[in-house]
Amino acid sequence: MNLDNLDRQLLNLIQSKLPLTPEPYKELARALGSSEEEVINRIRGLIERGVIRRLGAIFDSRRVGYTGTLCALKVPPERIPEVAGIVNRLPGVTHNYLRDHPYNMWFTLLAESPEELNAAIEEIKRLTGIEDLLNLPAEKVFKIRVNFELEED
Repeated sequence: MNLDNLDRQLLNLIQSKLPLTPEPYKELARALGSSEEEVINRIRGLIERGVIRRLGAIFDSRRVGYTGTLCALKVPPERIPEVAGIVNRLPGVTHNYLRDHPYNMWFTLLAESPEELNAAIEEIKRLTGIEDLLNLPAEKVFKIRVNFELEED
Protein backbone atom coordinates (compact mmCIF):
# COMPACT_ATOMS: atom_id res chain seq x y z
CA MET A 1 0.00 0.00 0.00
CA ASN A 2 1.46 3.32 -1.04
CA LEU A 3 1.19 6.10 1.51
CA ASP A 4 2.61 9.50 0.79
CA ASN A 5 4.23 11.71 3.41
CA LEU A 6 1.00 13.56 4.23
CA ASP A 7 -0.86 10.26 4.76
CA ARG A 8 1.89 9.09 7.10
CA GLN A 9 1.94 12.35 9.07
CA LEU A 10 -1.86 12.29 9.35
CA LEU A 11 -1.87 8.68 10.55
CA ASN A 12 0.82 9.51 13.14
CA LEU A 13 -1.31 12.36 14.48
CA ILE A 14 -4.69 10.65 14.65
CA GLN A 15 -3.37 7.61 16.51
CA SER A 16 -2.99 9.50 19.76
CA LYS A 17 -3.35 13.23 19.16
CA LEU A 18 -6.78 13.61 17.57
CA PRO A 19 -7.93 16.99 18.87
CA LEU A 20 -10.99 16.90 21.11
CA THR A 21 -12.45 20.12 19.77
CA PRO A 22 -15.50 21.15 17.73
CA GLU A 23 -13.35 21.21 14.56
CA PRO A 24 -10.70 18.49 14.93
CA TYR A 25 -10.03 18.18 11.19
CA LYS A 26 -9.35 21.89 10.91
CA GLU A 27 -6.81 21.62 13.73
CA LEU A 28 -5.18 18.58 12.11
CA ALA A 29 -4.99 20.52 8.85
CA ARG A 30 -3.32 23.42 10.62
CA ALA A 31 -0.73 21.07 12.18
CA LEU A 32 -0.06 19.47 8.80
CA GLY A 33 0.01 22.67 6.76
CA SER A 34 -2.97 21.46 4.76
CA SER A 35 -6.68 22.23 4.44
CA GLU A 36 -9.58 20.81 6.42
CA GLU A 37 -11.11 19.48 3.19
CA GLU A 38 -7.84 17.70 2.29
CA VAL A 39 -7.63 16.08 5.74
CA ILE A 40 -11.23 14.87 5.55
CA ASN A 41 -10.67 13.51 2.03
CA ARG A 42 -7.45 11.79 3.10
CA ILE A 43 -9.12 10.14 6.08
CA ARG A 44 -12.05 9.05 3.90
CA GLY A 45 -9.62 7.56 1.38
CA LEU A 46 -7.63 5.76 4.07
CA ILE A 47 -10.86 4.24 5.39
CA GLU A 48 -11.96 3.19 1.90
CA ARG A 49 -8.54 1.58 1.25
CA GLY A 50 -8.72 -0.32 4.54
CA VAL A 51 -5.76 1.47 6.14
CA ILE A 52 -8.02 2.88 8.86
CA ARG A 53 -10.45 0.34 10.24
CA ARG A 54 -11.96 2.49 12.96
CA LEU A 55 -11.69 6.13 13.98
CA GLY A 56 -13.10 6.82 17.42
CA ALA A 57 -12.52 7.01 21.11
CA ILE A 58 -11.48 4.13 23.30
CA PHE A 59 -12.62 4.47 26.86
CA ASP A 60 -12.53 2.40 30.03
CA SER A 61 -16.06 1.06 30.09
CA ARG A 62 -15.81 0.05 33.76
CA ARG A 63 -15.14 3.65 34.78
CA VAL A 64 -18.43 4.72 33.25
CA GLY A 65 -20.38 1.92 34.91
CA TYR A 66 -20.43 -0.77 32.24
CA THR A 67 -19.62 -4.42 32.64
CA GLY A 68 -18.20 -6.55 29.89
CA THR A 69 -17.06 -9.98 28.92
CA LEU A 70 -15.42 -11.97 26.16
CA CYS A 71 -17.69 -14.60 24.62
CA ALA A 72 -16.95 -17.54 22.38
CA LEU A 73 -19.45 -19.48 20.30
CA LYS A 74 -19.25 -22.83 18.51
CA VAL A 75 -20.73 -21.89 15.16
CA PRO A 76 -21.16 -24.41 12.34
CA PRO A 77 -19.01 -23.10 9.46
CA GLU A 78 -21.98 -22.80 7.10
CA ARG A 79 -23.77 -20.53 9.61
CA ILE A 80 -20.90 -18.08 10.26
CA PRO A 81 -22.25 -15.22 8.08
CA GLU A 82 -25.75 -15.58 9.54
CA VAL A 83 -24.61 -15.78 13.17
CA ALA A 84 -22.10 -12.94 12.71
CA GLY A 85 -24.93 -10.78 11.39
CA ILE A 86 -27.08 -11.56 14.44
CA VAL A 87 -24.27 -10.94 16.92
CA ASN A 88 -23.06 -7.76 15.21
CA ARG A 89 -26.53 -6.18 15.35
CA LEU A 90 -26.46 -6.13 19.15
CA PRO A 91 -25.51 -2.69 20.49
CA GLY A 92 -23.13 -4.03 23.16
CA VAL A 93 -20.90 -5.99 20.76
CA THR A 94 -17.66 -4.11 20.22
CA HIS A 95 -15.48 -6.69 18.44
CA ASN A 96 -16.30 -9.91 16.63
CA TYR A 97 -13.71 -12.14 15.02
CA LEU A 98 -13.17 -15.71 13.87
CA ARG A 99 -10.58 -18.07 15.27
CA ASP A 100 -9.30 -21.43 14.12
CA HIS A 101 -10.67 -23.23 17.18
CA PRO A 102 -13.74 -25.35 18.04
CA TYR A 103 -15.13 -22.14 19.57
CA ASN A 104 -14.66 -20.27 16.32
CA MET A 105 -16.53 -16.96 16.85
CA TRP A 106 -15.26 -14.67 19.60
CA PHE A 107 -16.72 -11.30 20.52
CA THR A 108 -16.68 -8.76 23.30
CA LEU A 109 -19.94 -7.68 24.87
CA LEU A 110 -20.70 -4.65 27.06
CA ALA A 111 -23.81 -3.83 29.09
CA GLU A 112 -24.86 -1.34 31.74
CA SER A 113 -25.14 -4.01 34.45
CA PRO A 114 -24.31 -7.67 35.06
CA GLU A 115 -28.03 -8.45 34.73
CA GLU A 116 -28.22 -6.78 31.31
CA LEU A 117 -25.04 -8.57 30.25
CA ASN A 118 -26.53 -11.94 31.19
CA ALA A 119 -29.77 -11.03 29.41
CA ALA A 120 -27.80 -10.15 26.26
CA ILE A 121 -25.98 -13.50 26.40
CA GLU A 122 -29.30 -15.33 26.72
CA GLU A 123 -30.68 -13.27 23.81
CA ILE A 124 -27.71 -14.30 21.65
CA LYS A 125 -28.37 -17.95 22.46
CA ARG A 126 -32.07 -17.53 21.67
CA LEU A 127 -31.54 -15.63 18.40
CA THR A 128 -28.83 -17.95 17.09
CA GLY A 129 -30.15 -21.21 18.51
CA ILE A 130 -26.61 -21.93 19.73
CA GLU A 131 -26.35 -22.86 23.39
CA ASP A 132 -22.65 -23.63 23.35
CA LEU A 133 -21.41 -20.18 24.39
CA LEU A 134 -18.50 -19.47 26.71
CA ASN A 135 -18.73 -16.40 28.94
CA LEU A 136 -15.15 -15.39 29.79
CA PRO A 137 -15.08 -12.25 31.96
CA ALA A 138 -11.65 -10.74 32.56
CA GLU A 139 -9.98 -11.65 35.82
CA LYS A 140 -7.24 -9.11 35.27
CA VAL A 141 -7.39 -6.25 32.77
CA PHE A 142 -4.40 -5.37 30.62
CA LYS A 143 -4.46 -2.21 28.54
CA ILE A 144 -1.96 -2.12 25.75
CA ARG A 145 -1.32 1.05 23.87
CA VAL A 146 0.17 0.62 20.45
CA ASN A 147 1.07 3.45 18.13
CA PHE A 148 2.69 2.80 14.79
CA GLU A 149 5.27 5.40 13.90
CA LEU A 150 4.98 5.85 10.16
CA GLU A 151 8.08 7.40 8.68
CA GLU A 152 8.79 8.27 5.13
CA ASP A 153 10.32 5.42 3.05
